[in-house]
Amino acid sequence: MKEILKKVAIIPILIYQYSISPLFPSSCRYSPTCSQYMKEAIMKHGVWKGMKLGFTRIGKCHPWGGSGYDPVP
Repeated sequence: MKEILKKVAIIPILIYQYSISPLFPSSCRYSPTCSQYMKEAIMKHGVWKGMKLGFTRIGKCHPWGGSGYDPVP
């Protein structure tokens, strides 16, 4: 059941990565990208904690935020 929830939670991320993201130039400050980070966090930590980690990462993405390599803990 948990694996099914993880896969369902990742569907909107995949839709974004394959349909919306290619329309814009790459401007990500972090590696891996925020969408890839959230996908990895959900697979590693589960849906709720993974989404929390992913949204926290997205919240750091602003002109005064960090940059560079930031792997999923």
